[in-house]
Amino acid sequence: MDQPPPGQSLSDQPLWTPSEARVAASNLTAFRQAASARFGLRLDDYDALYDWSVAGKEDFWRFLWEWAGLKGDLGGVALADGDKMPGARWFPEASLNYAENMLANAPEGEAVVFWAEDKVKRRWSGAELKAEVSRLQQALKAAGVGKGDRVAAVVPNMPETLAAMLATASLGAIWSSCSPDFGAQGITDRFGQIEPTVLFAPDAYWYNGKSHDVRAKIAQVLTELPTVKAAVIIPYVNETPDVSAIRGGVTWGDFIAPFVAAEPSFERVAFNHPLFILYSSGTTGKPKCIVHGTGGTLLQHVKEHRLHSDVKPGDRVFYYTTCGWMMWNWLVSGLAAGATLLLYDGSPFAPDGNILFDYADAEGMTLLGTSAKFIQQAEKSGLEPMRTHRLDTLRALASTGSPLMPENFEYVYRAIKADIHLASISGGTDIVSCFVLGNPTAPVWAGELQTAGLGMAVAAFDDAGHAVSGEKGELVCTRPFPCMPVGFWADPDGAKYRAAYFERFPNVWTHGDFIERTVHGGWVIYGRSDAVLNPGGVRIGTAEIYRQVEQLPEILEAVCIGQEWDGDVRVILFVVLREGLVLDKALEDTIRKRIKENCSPRHVPARIVAVKDIPRTRSGKITELAVRDAVHGRPIKNTEALANPMALDEFRERPELEG
Repeated sequence: MDQPPPGQSLSDQPLWTPSEARVAASNLTAFRQAASARFGLRLDDYDALYDWSVAGKEDFWRFLWEWAGLKGDLGGVALADGDKMPGARWFPEASLNYAENMLANAPEGEAVVFWAEDKVKRRWSGAELKAEVSRLQQALKAAGVGKGDRVAAVVPNMPETLAAMLATASLGAIWSSCSPDFGAQGITDRFGQIEPTVLFAPDAYWYNGKSHDVRAKIAQVLTELPTVKAAVIIPYVNETPDVSAIRGGVTWGDFIAPFVAAEPSFERVAFNHPLFILYSSGTTGKPKCIVHGTGGTLLQHVKEHRLHSDVKPGDRVFYYTTCGWMMWNWLVSGLAAGATLLLYDGSPFAPDGNILFDYADAEGMTLLGTSAKFIQQAEKSGLEPMRTHRLDTLRALASTGSPLMPENFEYVYRAIKADIHLASISGGTDIVSCFVLGNPTAPVWAGELQTAGLGMAVAAFDDAGHAVSGEKGELVCTRPFPCMPVGFWADPDGAKYRAAYFERFPNVWTHGDFIERTVHGGWVIYGRSDAVLNPGGVRIGTAEIYRQVEQLPEILEAVCIGQEWDGDVRVILFVVLREGLVLDKALEDTIRKRIKENCSPRHVPARIVAVKDIPRTRSGKITELAVRDAVHGRPIKNTEALANPMALDEFRERPELEG
């Protein structure tokens, strides 16, 4: 039987349907009923709620604030210049503080649990978190940090990182972080643009059972960051690290020692006052510094946690992420929903592949977030948590980073847990949140992202700018939404910002993903639209090819690009094989046959080449564009953005691609 395209299951039945009791008890149902009563509407189902959230966006976002009980003052105007993208201004009279809303809702008991593989485990109560934030707040003030100043961090996902971010936000200062596995150039390419006042870093970090000292790297980085007045070193691997070689170096304990814990104070700021600076991948030059506002980030994260993920007070929320990925910013906002944060630093497979599922059982995890690649690797490794773990508290599993294939959906329900809300989600650093994500009150279909986010006017556009359904198009958002970036750092006239999102379709956000609306009202992501293949003028999403190839047991991973050839583009497929195997004619024939039968003849690669490794960003995403540039002999402008830049050498001057 031919296989359907990605996003369409062989089955005509959903993989999971929530029980009536679960739907009735959901935050989403409570919110829908409350909105119906408040505005005198008949919002009888999710579709009606979604339509109202887009058409009545000003009422929707204000009511979300009120319903969630957030602290601050939104003012009288919900949206000014609402016909402009960019240029729309949400709640221009508002006054609020992100950290105030986090700490006001943080659990009084365990607020933070931390695992560093099997090396370190710690717990902080809500009171301990507030005390640490209070002392840090005072220490940062003494170091010269005030409203609008930048605090940078090269940090693991650990409790001190959370406290430092909240202390920064409490002052109206701006937080920006990356993970400690970044190289010195990658760090300075980011933080050198934003001129931080204080830098946080650990002495070392753990990964796959080994410690990696970063003090020499931090000392080197500081030579390029002259604005840093204090470099605060967090003891992690060593209890009393030597910081004498680091300019402005001070240990965490010494930094806060002069200050006594008190009730934190909060500098309330405008709705669009900068909160976070995140970075584009940087594979085509210095990373763009994407500035996210306070109110938009808070409202969007509260919506996604409480409504789309059904996070409730007392829940225990986990996402596998580094502090260089926007999912960290998303995760820590879970405090505003009253959830305990489960933090993790290290390899997701240490030491035997099961540690995330061990963590789920030991700590009563209710939401487990991870990447599509983790789920794929778990299946290829033969993990069956359904047999080896209880997972009795786990209600939801979220996946992002790349498209989750239908077979991986089926693996979750077959081998992880049968009664679980599997939410494949997609958005990005650009909006520090999601465009399409889960709906805990609706069925889950193999390969599909369930819904567009409430308040997000998502559509798929063809090349002429017309909305299409049942065919592939550009992911766009046609109306303003609060979590649009404030702008790019050091882009005073907004030219770079407009060029990034608004040039292709005027007054419409173009996100850069290749997407399709399904018959179930869900969505399928086919990959980045700038990496779409175009042989003979036919647009092909790389995810369609990966779906077929990565099901073959001989293949661990693959990357696909379009090579400019003879006035056209031809499809080139690179594969990483299981150890001990070789790419012979028989295996090539198997690969081509599978792609031809299950996709189309145009999908079949002109060349298949075996490589030992595939370059990826530090958040784990395969870098198709960097591979494409390497194949064409073009310079890769910023290899510091890659976790494994040496892998690019395998793609340069390949004789297999010369004929």
